[in-house]
Amino acid sequence: MNARTKVMYLNPVGTSAYDDVFADMARKFKCPDTEVHIASLNPNSVAPEMNNLEYRAYESLIVADTVKAARQAALSGFDAMAIGCFYDPALLDAREISGDTAIVGPCQASITAALNVANNFSIIIGRTKWEDQMKQTVHEYGYGQKLASFEAVGLRVEEFHKNLKETRKQLELAAVRAVEESKAESIILGCTLEVGFYAELQEFLRARFSANVPVIDCSIAALKAAESAAWQKRIGWTNSRVWGMEPPPEDELERFEIFRRDYEFGNLIKVPAD
Repeated sequence: MNARTKVMYLNPVGTSAYDDVFADMARKFKCPDTEVHIASLNPNSVAPEMNNLEYRAYESLIVADTVKAARQAALSGFDAMAIGCFYDPALLDAREISGDTAIVGPCQASITAALNVANNFSIIIGRTKWEDQMKQTVHEYGYGQKLASFEAVGLRVEEFHKNLKETRKQLELAAVRAVEESKAESIILGCTLEVGFYAELQEFLRARFSANVPVIDCSIAALKAAESAAWQKRIGWTNSRVWGMEPPPEDELERFEIFRRDYEFGNLIKVPAD
């Protein structure tokens, strides 16, 4: 790759508490010529103490800022933006306004990755609460028949990295259930804060079943999907702008006084190209 790829990884909450976690992931897994900006939303417009989107009510509060972030990413010359939540919040809304900047979500990216290497997948989630909305999303993407099961581990978003030993144990139990009882051929970690556990879990499953069971880390999958979309852009595969993907007219945005100011992110961490 001769030209630098510029990707934004959006942490779609008003706290920067998880930004370093995602920055570490980007440093480890990005392509050498990719520059990644980890950004969180503006705490002046999104509740700064709201550290999860486990509830639909919480998610509704970040939609406007996520759309504004996508618009800003386009104006700032980003090739792609990943929305760092497995609910894929505001994904279609953000795509509509993002110009030539590709917008990707961890759920859609993870399913694509899983089905490249398996016939089906199970999704490990924190709480049973999440299942209804995530199942709806999987079906909307057209992959309902490929979903083997959801497996809940009884953890909230902020708890995944509090007791790493216990988290590993619960992920192992859930993954074994998925493979043995639901005949899952691959595992998707269904929360971006499950980042960092996939490699050990994959090795555990290989030892347990004497065969490979791929484990897809949704944070990494979103980053790699963003990089892939940037590659597609170079050969002319950019966002459709007809019919359902038609964007709002610029003169109308001006008349409605929408997007007149640059969006100010709450925090930015730049992970430079190598």
